Amino acid sequence: MTIRSPQRRFFLKASAAVGGGLALEFSIPFAAQAAKGVPPTEVNAWVVIHPDDRVVIRIARSEMGQGTLTALAQLVAEELDCDWMKVGTEFASPNEHVRRNRVWGSMSTGGSQGVRGSHDYVRKAGAAAREMLVAAAAAQWKVPAQECTVDKGVITHGPSKRRLRYGQVAAQAASLPAPKDVKLRDPKDWKIAGKPVRRLDIPDKVLGKPVFGVDVTLPGMLHAAIAQCPVFGGKVKSVDDAEALAMRGVKKVVREDDFVAVVADGWWRADRALKKVRIEWDAGEYGKASDATIAAMFREGLADPKMMEAKKAGDAAGALSTAAKVIEAEYASPYLNHATMEPQVCTAWVKPDGFVEVWTSTQNGEASLAEAARTAGVPQEKCEVHKMMLGGGFGRRGAPQDFVRQGVKIAMAMPGKPVKLMWSREEDMQHGFYRPASLVKLRGGLDAQGHLVALEAKVACPSILDTVMPGARKGGVDFTAVRTLSDMPYEIANQFVGYALRNGHVPTGFWRAPGQQNGVYRECFVDELAHAAGKDPLDFRLAMLKPGEKNRLVLEAAAKAAGWGTSLPAGVGRGLAVVEGFGSYAAGVAEVTVEASGALRVLRYVVAINSGHVVNPDTCAAQAESNAVYGLGALFEANTVKDGRIQESNFHDFPLPMIGDMPKVELVLVPTGDFWGGHGEPGILPFQAAVLNAVFAATGKRIRTLPLRKEDLRKA
Repeated sequence: MTIRSPQRRFFLKASAAVGGGLALEFSIPFAAQAAKGVPPTEVNAWVVIHPDDRVVIRIARSEMGQGTLTALAQLVAEELDCDWMKVGTEFASPNEHVRRNRVWGSMSTGGSQGVRGSHDYVRKAGAAAREMLVAAAAAQWKVPAQECTVDKGVITHGPSKRRLRYGQVAAQAASLPAPKDVKLRDPKDWKIAGKPVRRLDIPDKVLGKPVFGVDVTLPGMLHAAIAQCPVFGGKVKSVDDAEALAMRGVKKVVREDDFVAVVADGWWRADRALKKVRIEWDAGEYGKASDATIAAMFREGLADPKMMEAKKAGDAAGALSTAAKVIEAEYASPYLNHATMEPQVCTAWVKPDGFVEVWTSTQNGEASLAEAARTAGVPQEKCEVHKMMLGGGFGRRGAPQDFVRQGVKIAMAMPGKPVKLMWSREEDMQHGFYRPASLVKLRGGLDAQGHLVALEAKVACPSILDTVMPGARKGGVDFTAVRTLSDMPYEIANQFVGYALRNGHVPTGFWRAPGQQNGVYRECFVDELAHAAGKDPLDFRLAMLKPGEKNRLVLEAAAKAAGWGTSLPAGVGRGLAVVEGFGSYAAGVAEVTVEASGALRVLRYVVAINSGHVVNPDTCAAQAESNAVYGLGALFEANTVKDGRIQESNFHDFPLPMIGDMPKVELVLVPTGDFWGGHGEPGILPFQAAVLNAVFAATGKRIRTLPLRKEDLRKA
């Protein structure tokens, strides 16, 4: 694998006019420091060029280890036609983004959208900068621009062989109007994009140089520890902070409706003092909620005759009533925390002039800026958010910006002082925006020849959209709750998908590949149907997929690479699944063994992905491995509820996969080159179903309820 990224250790304001007189405020990385006192030139919003030809590419999305920073830089550099070895990056300023009418497009990083959602305009930005640089050189030579060519940042005039470097013409180029229409390079001619070039963040990460949210240190900075009501929706009833205020280093106890924070001269002192604050909580109406009451709520939802219709094709009920064989199954999975390595953190500074600065690990700089401004009661132009490197995101640091709200609130109580709020691991585990728990009932009808003629799915679960994007449900249906069931690729004449919206008090949020449990349910149930029909699981699926259909292509590729149908050692089972989502198509084959003790070992995972285009194969492979880790954890992890509270508090009762648990992961890239998909999430979609189907192949046991730690996996 490869990489490299922006250094955020120093925060400098560039007050000098650059690129047409714009005063910019950016965090200046290693590559953006002026050479010999000569400032760099902004050719356009995305491209900054130094006199010595170093190129700084501005990145609007966030980097949390997924490689988006490098991939976007590759796309810009490809069209710019610069020297990749001279490329660096910096995060675009959310404040400038507002002031410049959202010139960098979306700053949201989630849903595998980093590349697939911005490839077009970032490529055009690189191409536009190249044309401006060529035009500047041509004007200097007084020749037609068409007579000039570019290679690795060097412009050559064909007839005369004269040459100019980008650094020599950047200033002149910046004064030219940007071209309205630019021609993008055909992917078959790519020299930087599509290649496994060095990732831009890895060398610095190896040396410990990048600054994450938890690393931020500012002069005179104070620290805050926080306690929130253990029951979601509860409030602070009373606070006795006398003992805490008497402790060394404690500066203040901040009380809000839903949290109490202690500010001190060090985080350890703040956290220690927080434990001495006597807080009485008003648990509200959910103080008795439990796993049992939540399960009962879901079950009542499945029985609701007024269930919302998410999909209807043909007559599923009628076809099921006349089917030769009907198979029924219920599947369930629990709430899951994101469990990011870096807990929620936000450093905020409310300055004497009212300007608010925030340093935080965020998946959406725009959302953080908006939340900071709203909380402080100032225009967004009077705020700045410094986007740090993220120690994990997975959706937790995107739409929910609770940590920014809290950080700014606490800083407002300490005007003129920067304050770093950092959650404890316990707060992080027990105050997340969880992957929704769900209960799904499936029925499938087979005809006398074993063909699937009807499929009915009823889903009961909370709505993520109601929590993080109120009002976004369409026709009452949260698409994330029914995806993969309501849009399955299989040709089945009669289908019905119903949705029972059942919002409990546990806040839900986008968790890596939102709705991915439905892929588990669908593909495990399809496996059940295949065996009930007496057919090979691969053949059963292929019979329902048209020749050339993209799901079929990845399924065939994964099966071939894994050796589907070949013999396996005794005790080893093989299972497969195919699930589309997040702009891509993915199929996986897992090989597992269950030891005599019942312990599961996933030995191998082969995943084939068609993302249309591939920008960096090494990054794609890293994401496939990352998805396998996350999927493996989701088989065993659970967040449980008792007395309205999340019971798990740290990694001793929410164990993550260890290195020794990892299977061998093999990625098969099968890009068709006709669309743009993502890689941050598709790899997880078939993983769990393939593993559970392999467990059945090895043991004869069907697992329909997660987590696996509650199941006896030994042979039936």
